[in-house]
Amino acid sequence: MKAKELRKLTNEELREKLVELKKKLMQLRFKNTIGGLEKPSEIRETKRTIARILTILRERELEKSEVK
Repeated sequence: MKAKELRKLTNEELREKLVELKKKLMQLRFKNTIGGLEKPSEIRETKRTIARILTILRERELEKSEVK
């Protein structure tokens, strides 16, 4: 998912997406260990999307604290 698309979401939606992606990452790692994962690059993409979400949440948090 692109950063532009993620920035359009609210903080709550981002947090829900984050939980969902962390579960997906755990399942992908499990499948990879067993050997049933068809696209190993999916793990990397999921990790990057998680990092994007965390970055956006942190940016918003810092913006909020600067305004005060």
